[in-house]
Amino acid sequence: LGQLLDARAAARFAGSAPEPRAGLRSGHIPGSKNLPFDQLLDDDGRFLAEADLRQRFAAAGIDSQQRVITSCGSGVTACVLALGLCLVGNDDVSVYDGSWTEWGASKASIETGDG
Repeated sequence: LGQLLDARAAARFAGSAPEPRAGLRSGHIPGSKNLPFDQLLDDDGRFLAEADLRQRFAAAGIDSQQRVITSCGSGVTACVLALGLCLVGNDDVSVYDGSWTEWGASKASIETGDG
């Protein structure tokens, strides 16, 4: 399947902050890692240098050269992670467009905590 990487804020990922969409459970997809999308951007909203991107992915427990599936709340900010992975040379990246809105509304299992 691949590594799962969630772009939401850490508190939403951990399930300690409520979801902004009514009816969604709090937490994350089992086995996923967290890297809030804004950690890949500088203060002007531009992507960090390649070496810094690699470091951020590694610190999140992601091998940036292996298959990665990104998610977020609704499939939008997951694209920031996906583009960041492309910028470090990974061409095996997918975006889960249903993201947490789809997963959290289903009866699929979830995890809480830091993952």
